[in-house]
Amino acid sequence: MAAFWRWLIRFFTSFPNPLHAICRPSGRARIALIHPELSLFALSPARLRAEWLGNIKGDVLAGLVVALALIPEAIAFSIIAGVDPKIGLYASFSIAVIIAFVGGRPGMISAATAATAVLMVTLVKEHGLQYLLVATILAGILQIGAGFLKLAAVMRFVSRSVMTGFVNALAILIFMAQTPELIGVTWLTYVMVAGGLAIIYLVPRVTRAVPSPLVCIIVLTALSIGLGLDVRTVGDMGELPSTLPVFLLPDVPFTLETLWIVLPYSAGVAAVGLLESLMTASIVDELTDTTSDKHRECVGQGIANIATGFIGGMAGCAMIGQSVINVKSGGRGRLSTFCAGIFLLFLIVVLGDWVARIPMPALVAIMIMVSIGTFSWVSLKNLRTHPRSSSIVMLATVAGVVLTHNLAIGVLTGVLLSGIFFAWKVAQVFRVTSSITADGAHRTYIVEGQIFFASCEDFAAAFDFKEALDKVTIDVSGAHIWDISSVATLDTIILKFRREGAEVDLVGMNRASETIVDKLAIHDKPGALERLMGH
Repeated sequence: MAAFWRWLIRFFTSFPNPLHAICRPSGRARIALIHPELSLFALSPARLRAEWLGNIKGDVLAGLVVALALIPEAIAFSIIAGVDPKIGLYASFSIAVIIAFVGGRPGMISAATAATAVLMVTLVKEHGLQYLLVATILAGILQIGAGFLKLAAVMRFVSRSVMTGFVNALAILIFMAQTPELIGVTWLTYVMVAGGLAIIYLVPRVTRAVPSPLVCIIVLTALSIGLGLDVRTVGDMGELPSTLPVFLLPDVPFTLETLWIVLPYSAGVAAVGLLESLMTASIVDELTDTTSDKHRECVGQGIANIATGFIGGMAGCAMIGQSVINVKSGGRGRLSTFCAGIFLLFLIVVLGDWVARIPMPALVAIMIMVSIGTFSWVSLKNLRTHPRSSSIVMLATVAGVVLTHNLAIGVLTGVLLSGIFFAWKVAQVFRVTSSITADGAHRTYIVEGQIFFASCEDFAAAFDFKEALDKVTIDVSGAHIWDISSVATLDTIILKFRREGAEVDLVGMNRASETIVDKLAIHDKPGALERLMGH
C-alpha cells in the first residue's frame, strides 16, 4: 500500500504546469493539458483561447460573485460532515481551480457539496478526519477509472422527465437550505432579503455591465456596516481560515484494513459526485446552448478530488446552484471557474475580516434567485398535457431527492420508473395474427413487435396448442427476439406444438434474433421434448 501511495504522488506531481498550455505557440495542432499520453485532455489552441480568454470581463465578475456565495455554503457543508469549516473552504478552492483546467464543462462550478458531505458523516464520527481525506483520494481514483471506462455513457438512460425532476428537486432543496436564515430572525432580515431580490431583478433592466448579484452583495453589505444593522453575517457561520492550505499525507496506516474501511464511502461519494456533476453539466449545456465532454468531466472530477485530499480538503463535485449563478452572472468559460476558486482563497485568507461582515440576507437573496431560476415552472403546466407516465417519473424523482436529500436515490428511482414504463409501452406494441389453410392442417402465425420479458406472457397466450394441426409456421419477420426470457418462451411454444404432433417451422428471424436463438434455444437439441414432458 505504501508503494502505491508513493507512485500516486509521483504520478500527479509529474504533470506539467497546465498554465503553460495556454501560452504555447498556436502552430501546434494539439495540446495536452495534463499529460502528453492523456489524449482525453488534448485541445486545439483556438479552443483553449475561446474557453479561457473569450469572455474575460464576464468570467472574472461572475467568478467573484460565485466566490462570495461559496463561502457560507462551504462552511455549512463542513458542519454537515462534522469537520472544521476550513476543510470545506480549502476543498472548494482546490476543486474549483483544478476543475477549471481538467473539467469537461467550461463555466460549470465544482466545489464541496452537501451531496458528498452527507455521505462522510459516519466515517468522520467513527474514524476521524484523516480517514475522510483518504476516502476523498480513493473516490477520485474511482472517478478517474469511470472516466477512462467511459461510464458517463449511462447518462443516455436518464430521461427528460428524470432531468426535469432532478432540476426541480434541487431548486426545492436550495430554497429549503435558506429557511434556517429566515426562521427566528428580526424583521430587518426579511426587509434585506426583499431588497436584495429587488436589486437582483431590477438592476439588469438598467445595466448589465456588472452582475446584479454582485451589486446586491455590495449594497447590502454597505448598508449593514454603515447603519450597524443587527443581522447574521458570514462570520457567524464559522471562523474563516487565515493561512494557505499545505500539502500533506493523510495520517493513517496504509494497509488493506484502511482500504476496506474507506472503500464503501469512497464508492458512494464517487458515484453521487459523478451523477450530480454529469447532470449539472447537461443543465449547463442547455443554459448555454453548448456541449460538454462528459468522459473528461469524470476524469477531471477525480483529479480534483485526489489533489484536494492531499491538501486537507473534503470531496466535492459540481454544484447546480453555483453553476446557475455563474451562468446568470455572465460566466461562460473556464476562467470563471478558475477565478471563483482564486477569489475564494483570496477572500478568506486576505480579506477574511471584511468577508465575515457580509450579511447573510444578501446571500440568501441570491440563493432564492437561483432556486426560482432553476425550477422548471413550465413542468407544472405540463402535468396536464404530458403523458401520465412522464409526470409520474418527474414527481417520483422530485419526491425521492427531496425526502431523502440523496440525489442518487431520487435519480435512480426516476430511471427505474422510466425503464418500467418504457418496457410496458413497448410490450403493448405487440400482436400475433394467424391464418389457416383450407384443409385446416397448416396454420401460420405472424408475430409483430418486440419479444422480451414484458411481452412473453402475451406471446405464449397467442397460440392454441390444442388445435389439431399437421404443421405450424411461426413467422417472426416483423418481430425481434431480445432476451433469454423470450428465447425460453419460444422454446416452450415450439416444444408444446411438437408434443401435440405438429411439425413446427420458425421463419423470418433477423440476424440479431437468429444469433441469440442459436446460442440459447434448446428446442432443436436432443432431449428437449423429454425435458419439457418432465416438467
